[in-house]
Amino acid sequence: MSVKVVVLGAGGRMGKALIRCIMEEKVHGLELFGAVDLWDVPDLGKDAGLMAGTKEADVKLINNLDEVGADADVIVDFSSHFGTAGNAPRIAEWGTAWVIGTTGLNEEELAAIGAAAEKTAVVLSGNMSLGINLLCNLVEAGARALKGKGYDIEVLERHHNQKKDSPSGTALMLGRAAAAGYDWNLPDVQVDGRTGLPGERPEKEIAFHAIRGGDIVGDHTVMLAGMGELLELSHRATSRDVFAIGALQAAAWVAGKNPKLYSMKDVLGL
Repeated sequence: MSVKVVVLGAGGRMGKALIRCIMEEKVHGLELFGAVDLWDVPDLGKDAGLMAGTKEADVKLINNLDEVGADADVIVDFSSHFGTAGNAPRIAEWGTAWVIGTTGLNEEELAAIGAAAEKTAVVLSGNMSLGINLLCNLVEAGARALKGKGYDIEVLERHHNQKKDSPSGTALMLGRAAAAGYDWNLPDVQVDGRTGLPGERPEKEIAFHAIRGGDIVGDHTVMLAGMGELLELSHRATSRDVFAIGALQAAAWVAGKNPKLYSMKDVLGL
């Protein structure tokens, strides 16, 4: 029996990639049950499969989650930070499993997701790829090995010119991994870029640098800079499909799970 999936944020880049990957069976056992986006998206009312550049899906792009959300097995959400948080109460009420790839969430919005996870199974991750989640493990292990040895940590990220949030959710994942290795709390040491005369770099700092341009899918590098050597741990995405496939793997995994806030490390067994 197939898992019925609703794609929320279906008219965007990631939404279209998700629909295409479902229709092309990049992850087996999934059925496109619904495609939802805002009322003003250009493709509203069109067949979701054709909109995504693949075969006809017999599912139209709509703007009302209520029409499909309660009867779905999983909602895969790449919408917006305010949309994701705003939908949390009704998704919790329906008990529909929820995979969230939306980034740029603030503390209040994360709290709304956490409350929903008390009633339904939620997978939340700033990045759904196997490579990035493995990299987080490597960054934490590397930072732990270098703790107290005078290595400065910087996180560099590059994305396309349409990305709205900065630093990226993936960059923050990597920063949290590095901070965990150093036994630091990331918000206490985080710096977003530098300008003017910030002075000498303090020892206890993790800085983030964001580049936006062209159609870059996503490049991330964590630098551990010591005296006389520089260690760089990097990941480059060359297709959005890697994120879509990861999110759909999460959808297949989380369907039927008990209410809880899960991560991609749970999905991937890392």
